[in-house]
Amino acid sequence: MSRLADLAELVRAPAALSVPGDVLAGAAAAGTLDRRTPALAGASVLLYWAGMAGNDWADRRLDAVERPERPIPSGRVHPAAALGVAAGLTAAGVALATAAGGRRAAAVAVPLAAAIWGYDLLAKDTAAGPAVMAACRGLDVLLGASAGPGRRGAARPVRRAAPALLRAVPAALTVAAHTWTVTALSRREVSGADRRLPRATLAGTALVAATALGRADPVPMALAAGYATRYGAAQAKVLADPSPPRVRAAVGAGITGLPALQGALTARAGARYLGLAVAAAAPLGRRLARLISPT
Repeated sequence: MSRLADLAELVRAPAALSVPGDVLAGAAAAGTLDRRTPALAGASVLLYWAGMAGNDWADRRLDAVERPERPIPSGRVHPAAALGVAAGLTAAGVALATAAGGRRAAAVAVPLAAAIWGYDLLAKDTAAGPAVMAACRGLDVLLGASAGPGRRGAARPVRRAAPALLRAVPAALTVAAHTWTVTALSRREVSGADRRLPRATLAGTALVAATALGRADPVPMALAAGYATRYGAAQAKVLADPSPPRVRAAVGAGITGLPALQGALTARAGARYLGLAVAAAAPLGRRLARLISPT
Protein backbone atom coordinates (compact mmCIF):
# COMPACT_ATOMS: atom_id res chain seq x y z
CA MET A 1 0.00 0.00 0.00
CA SER A 2 1.31 3.44 -0.90
CA ARG A 3 2.18 5.80 1.90
CA LEU A 4 0.46 9.18 2.13
CA ALA A 5 3.81 10.88 1.49
CA ASP A 6 4.23 8.90 -1.74
CA LEU A 7 0.76 9.89 -2.93
CA ALA A 8 1.49 13.51 -2.04
CA GLU A 9 4.58 13.31 -4.23
CA LEU A 10 2.58 11.65 -7.01
CA VAL A 11 0.09 14.52 -7.20
CA ARG A 12 2.71 17.22 -6.49
CA ALA A 13 0.64 18.29 -3.49
CA PRO A 14 2.41 21.62 -2.74
CA ALA A 15 2.01 22.78 -6.33
CA ALA A 16 -1.75 22.86 -5.73
CA LEU A 17 -1.19 26.18 -3.94
CA SER A 18 -0.93 27.65 -7.43
CA VAL A 19 -4.42 26.46 -8.35
CA PRO A 20 -7.13 28.21 -6.23
CA GLY A 21 -5.90 31.57 -7.48
CA ASP A 22 -7.14 30.67 -10.97
CA VAL A 23 -10.70 30.38 -9.72
CA LEU A 24 -10.44 33.45 -7.50
CA ALA A 25 -9.03 35.57 -10.34
CA GLY A 26 -11.81 34.40 -12.64
CA ALA A 27 -14.53 35.04 -10.07
CA ALA A 28 -13.15 38.48 -9.25
CA ALA A 29 -12.96 39.44 -12.92
CA ALA A 30 -16.51 38.22 -13.53
CA GLY A 31 -17.97 39.74 -10.36
CA THR A 32 -19.14 36.34 -9.12
CA LEU A 33 -17.17 36.03 -5.87
CA ASP A 34 -19.52 34.46 -3.32
CA ARG A 35 -19.88 31.50 -0.98
CA ARG A 36 -19.67 29.06 -3.92
CA THR A 37 -16.19 30.20 -4.90
CA PRO A 38 -14.25 28.19 -2.27
CA ALA A 39 -15.93 24.98 -3.41
CA LEU A 40 -15.08 25.73 -7.03
CA ALA A 41 -11.48 26.35 -5.94
CA GLY A 42 -11.50 22.99 -4.19
CA ALA A 43 -12.78 21.31 -7.34
CA SER A 44 -9.96 22.96 -9.25
CA VAL A 45 -7.39 21.52 -6.84
CA LEU A 46 -8.85 18.03 -7.19
CA LEU A 47 -8.68 18.24 -10.98
CA TYR A 48 -5.10 19.52 -10.82
CA TRP A 49 -4.05 16.62 -8.60
CA ALA A 50 -5.83 14.24 -10.98
CA GLY A 51 -3.79 15.65 -13.83
CA MET A 52 -0.53 15.16 -11.93
CA ALA A 53 -1.34 11.54 -11.09
CA GLY A 54 -2.47 10.88 -14.66
CA ASN A 55 0.71 12.47 -15.97
CA ASP A 56 2.91 10.11 -13.96
CA TRP A 57 0.82 7.10 -14.97
CA ALA A 58 1.13 8.03 -18.65
CA ASP A 59 4.88 8.69 -18.30
CA ARG A 60 5.69 5.65 -16.17
CA ARG A 61 7.85 3.92 -18.79
CA LEU A 62 9.71 7.08 -19.76
CA ASP A 63 10.21 7.99 -16.10
CA ALA A 64 11.74 4.56 -15.48
CA VAL A 65 14.61 5.75 -17.67
CA GLU A 66 14.73 9.51 -17.10
CA ARG A 67 13.33 9.92 -13.57
CA PRO A 68 13.52 6.58 -11.76
CA GLU A 69 13.13 8.33 -8.40
CA ARG A 70 9.48 9.21 -9.08
CA PRO A 71 6.80 7.28 -7.14
CA ILE A 72 5.74 4.86 -9.88
CA PRO A 73 9.10 3.75 -11.36
CA SER A 74 10.62 3.56 -7.87
CA GLY A 75 7.90 1.06 -6.89
CA ARG A 76 6.43 3.23 -4.14
CA VAL A 77 3.12 3.64 -6.01
CA HIS A 78 1.66 0.88 -8.21
CA PRO A 79 0.60 2.05 -11.71
CA ALA A 80 -2.96 0.81 -11.16
CA ALA A 81 -3.15 2.79 -7.93
CA ALA A 82 -1.95 5.93 -9.70
CA LEU A 83 -4.56 5.51 -12.42
CA GLY A 84 -7.24 4.95 -9.79
CA VAL A 85 -6.19 8.09 -7.94
CA ALA A 86 -6.33 10.09 -11.17
CA ALA A 87 -9.78 8.79 -12.11
CA GLY A 88 -11.16 9.21 -8.60
CA LEU A 89 -9.90 12.77 -8.24
CA THR A 90 -11.32 13.65 -11.66
CA ALA A 91 -14.77 12.38 -10.73
CA ALA A 92 -14.61 14.13 -7.36
CA GLY A 93 -13.53 17.41 -8.94
CA VAL A 94 -16.32 17.44 -11.51
CA ALA A 95 -18.88 16.41 -8.89
CA LEU A 96 -17.80 19.16 -6.48
CA ALA A 97 -17.88 21.80 -9.21
CA THR A 98 -21.37 20.68 -10.24
CA ALA A 99 -22.62 20.68 -6.66
CA ALA A 100 -21.27 24.18 -6.12
CA GLY A 101 -22.17 25.86 -9.40
CA GLY A 102 -24.76 23.64 -11.06
CA ARG A 103 -24.93 23.07 -14.80
CA ARG A 104 -23.00 26.24 -15.55
CA ALA A 105 -19.99 25.05 -13.58
CA ALA A 106 -20.32 21.54 -15.00
CA ALA A 107 -20.24 23.03 -18.50
CA VAL A 108 -16.72 24.28 -17.73
CA ALA A 109 -15.51 21.50 -15.40
CA VAL A 110 -16.20 18.68 -17.86
CA PRO A 111 -14.22 20.24 -20.74
CA LEU A 112 -11.49 21.11 -18.24
CA ALA A 113 -11.27 17.48 -17.11
CA ALA A 114 -11.24 16.34 -20.75
CA ALA A 115 -8.44 18.79 -21.57
CA ILE A 116 -6.39 17.54 -18.61
CA TRP A 117 -6.70 13.92 -19.69
CA GLY A 118 -6.16 14.88 -23.31
CA TYR A 119 -2.89 16.54 -22.39
CA ASP A 120 -1.67 13.58 -20.30
CA LEU A 121 -2.60 10.89 -22.80
CA LEU A 122 -2.34 12.54 -26.22
CA ALA A 123 -0.96 16.05 -26.50
CA LYS A 124 1.90 16.22 -24.03
CA ASP A 125 4.65 15.03 -26.36
CA THR A 126 3.33 16.82 -29.43
CA ALA A 127 3.76 20.36 -30.68
CA ALA A 128 0.28 21.10 -29.33
CA GLY A 129 1.28 20.23 -25.76
CA PRO A 130 1.93 23.76 -24.42
CA ALA A 131 -1.25 25.08 -26.04
CA VAL A 132 -3.38 22.31 -24.53
CA MET A 133 -1.91 22.87 -21.08
CA ALA A 134 -2.51 26.61 -21.49
CA ALA A 135 -6.13 25.82 -22.34
CA CYS A 136 -6.40 23.80 -19.12
CA ARG A 137 -5.36 26.78 -17.02
CA GLY A 138 -7.54 29.16 -19.00
CA LEU A 139 -10.57 26.95 -18.39
CA ASP A 140 -9.62 26.80 -14.73
CA VAL A 141 -9.90 30.59 -14.53
CA LEU A 142 -13.27 30.45 -16.29
CA LEU A 143 -14.43 27.89 -13.73
CA GLY A 144 -14.38 30.69 -11.17
CA ALA A 145 -16.76 32.71 -13.33
CA SER A 146 -19.01 29.79 -14.21
CA ALA A 147 -21.37 29.90 -11.24
CA GLY A 148 -23.04 33.03 -12.57
CA PRO A 149 -24.55 35.89 -10.56
CA GLY A 150 -26.49 33.87 -8.02
CA ARG A 151 -28.43 30.77 -7.13
CA ARG A 152 -31.62 32.23 -8.51
CA GLY A 153 -30.31 31.77 -12.04
CA ALA A 154 -29.10 28.21 -11.54
CA ALA A 155 -32.02 26.67 -13.43
CA ARG A 156 -31.68 28.95 -16.45
CA PRO A 157 -29.98 27.78 -19.64
CA VAL A 158 -26.20 27.55 -19.58
CA ARG A 159 -25.87 30.30 -22.17
CA ARG A 160 -27.12 32.89 -19.62
CA ALA A 161 -23.74 32.57 -17.87
CA ALA A 162 -21.98 33.91 -20.96
CA PRO A 163 -21.62 37.58 -19.84
CA ALA A 164 -19.83 36.57 -16.63
CA LEU A 165 -17.60 34.17 -18.53
CA LEU A 166 -16.77 36.85 -21.07
CA ARG A 167 -15.69 39.25 -18.34
CA ALA A 168 -13.22 36.62 -17.13
CA VAL A 169 -11.72 35.90 -20.56
CA PRO A 170 -8.87 38.48 -20.33
CA ALA A 171 -7.72 36.99 -17.01
CA ALA A 172 -8.02 33.49 -18.46
CA LEU A 173 -5.87 34.43 -21.44
CA THR A 174 -3.23 35.98 -19.17
CA VAL A 175 -2.94 32.85 -17.04
CA ALA A 176 -2.99 30.68 -20.16
CA ALA A 177 -0.10 32.65 -21.67
CA HIS A 178 1.93 32.21 -18.48
CA THR A 179 1.17 28.50 -18.55
CA TRP A 180 2.40 28.24 -22.11
CA THR A 181 5.80 29.60 -21.07
CA VAL A 182 6.10 27.16 -18.15
CA THR A 183 5.00 24.17 -20.22
CA ALA A 184 7.33 25.02 -23.07
CA LEU A 185 10.24 25.15 -20.63
CA SER A 186 9.16 21.94 -18.88
CA ARG A 187 9.59 19.98 -22.10
CA ARG A 188 13.34 20.66 -21.82
CA GLU A 189 13.79 19.73 -18.16
CA VAL A 190 15.76 16.59 -18.99
CA SER A 191 17.55 17.51 -22.23
CA GLY A 192 18.22 21.18 -21.61
CA ALA A 193 17.22 24.00 -23.96
CA ASP A 194 18.79 26.14 -26.64
CA ARG A 195 18.74 29.88 -25.99
CA ARG A 196 15.87 30.61 -28.37
CA LEU A 197 13.40 29.05 -25.92
CA PRO A 198 14.19 31.22 -22.86
CA ARG A 199 14.24 34.28 -25.13
CA ALA A 200 10.70 33.48 -26.25
CA THR A 201 9.43 32.66 -22.75
CA LEU A 202 11.04 35.79 -21.28
CA ALA A 203 9.24 37.92 -23.85
CA GLY A 204 6.02 36.11 -22.99
CA THR A 205 6.55 36.73 -19.28
CA ALA A 206 7.03 40.46 -19.86
CA LEU A 207 3.79 40.59 -21.86
CA VAL A 208 1.91 38.59 -19.22
CA ALA A 209 3.09 40.89 -16.43
CA ALA A 210 2.05 43.95 -18.44
CA THR A 211 -1.49 42.63 -18.91
CA ALA A 212 -1.87 42.14 -15.13
CA LEU A 213 -1.16 45.78 -14.28
CA GLY A 214 -3.98 47.90 -12.93
CA ARG A 215 -4.54 51.53 -13.84
CA ALA A 216 -2.45 53.52 -11.35
CA ASP A 217 -3.21 50.90 -8.69
CA PRO A 218 -0.10 50.04 -6.66
CA VAL A 219 -1.28 46.62 -5.49
CA PRO A 220 -1.57 44.83 -8.87
CA MET A 221 1.49 46.76 -10.06
CA ALA A 222 3.60 45.50 -7.15
CA LEU A 223 2.35 41.93 -7.47
CA ALA A 224 2.88 41.84 -11.23
CA ALA A 225 6.37 43.27 -10.80
CA GLY A 226 7.21 40.64 -8.17
CA TYR A 227 5.96 37.89 -10.45
CA ALA A 228 7.97 39.16 -13.42
CA THR A 229 11.13 39.72 -11.38
CA ARG A 230 11.29 36.27 -9.81
CA TYR A 231 10.15 34.20 -12.78
CA GLY A 232 12.05 36.39 -15.22
CA ALA A 233 15.28 36.05 -13.23
CA ALA A 234 15.01 32.25 -13.33
CA GLN A 235 14.55 32.34 -17.11
CA ALA A 236 17.47 34.73 -17.49
CA LYS A 237 19.66 32.10 -15.82
CA VAL A 238 18.47 29.60 -18.42
CA LEU A 239 19.42 32.07 -21.11
CA ALA A 240 22.93 32.19 -19.66
CA ASP A 241 23.15 28.45 -18.96
CA PRO A 242 20.43 26.35 -20.67
CA SER A 243 21.30 23.17 -18.75
CA PRO A 244 18.62 20.83 -17.36
CA PRO A 245 19.02 21.99 -13.71
CA ARG A 246 18.55 25.62 -14.74
CA VAL A 247 15.50 24.73 -16.82
CA ARG A 248 13.98 22.77 -13.93
CA ALA A 249 14.59 25.70 -11.61
CA ALA A 250 12.84 28.04 -14.04
CA VAL A 251 9.87 25.69 -14.31
CA GLY A 252 9.65 25.54 -10.53
CA ALA A 253 9.79 29.34 -10.36
CA GLY A 254 6.99 29.56 -12.90
CA ILE A 255 4.79 27.19 -10.91
CA THR A 256 5.44 28.66 -7.47
CA GLY A 257 5.35 32.23 -8.78
CA LEU A 258 1.93 31.91 -10.39
CA PRO A 259 0.02 33.01 -7.23
CA ALA A 260 1.65 36.45 -7.52
CA LEU A 261 0.25 36.79 -11.04
CA GLN A 262 -3.16 35.49 -9.95
CA GLY A 263 -3.08 37.94 -7.04
CA ALA A 264 -2.34 40.80 -9.41
CA LEU A 265 -5.30 39.83 -11.61
CA THR A 266 -7.58 39.50 -8.58
CA ALA A 267 -6.49 42.88 -7.21
CA ARG A 268 -6.87 44.49 -10.64
CA ALA A 269 -10.51 43.40 -10.60
CA GLY A 270 -11.04 45.35 -7.37
CA ALA A 271 -10.47 42.64 -4.73
CA ARG A 272 -7.21 44.04 -3.38
CA TYR A 273 -7.05 42.23 -0.07
CA LEU A 274 -8.03 38.95 -1.64
CA GLY A 275 -5.36 39.50 -4.28
CA LEU A 276 -2.74 39.97 -1.57
CA ALA A 277 -3.95 36.79 0.15
CA VAL A 278 -3.67 34.85 -3.11
CA ALA A 279 -0.16 36.16 -3.69
CA ALA A 280 0.84 35.09 -0.17
CA ALA A 281 0.72 31.49 -1.38
CA ALA A 282 3.82 32.08 -3.49
CA PRO A 283 6.44 32.10 -0.70
CA LEU A 284 4.70 29.21 1.03
CA GLY A 285 4.76 27.24 -2.19
CA ARG A 286 8.48 27.88 -2.59
CA ARG A 287 9.15 26.54 0.90
CA LEU A 288 7.07 23.42 0.35
CA ALA A 289 8.74 22.87 -3.01
CA ARG A 290 11.95 22.15 -1.12
CA LEU A 291 10.20 19.12 0.38
CA ILE A 292 8.25 17.88 -2.65
CA SER A 293 9.23 18.94 -6.16
CA PRO A 294 6.45 20.77 -8.02
CA THR A 295 7.76 19.43 -11.38
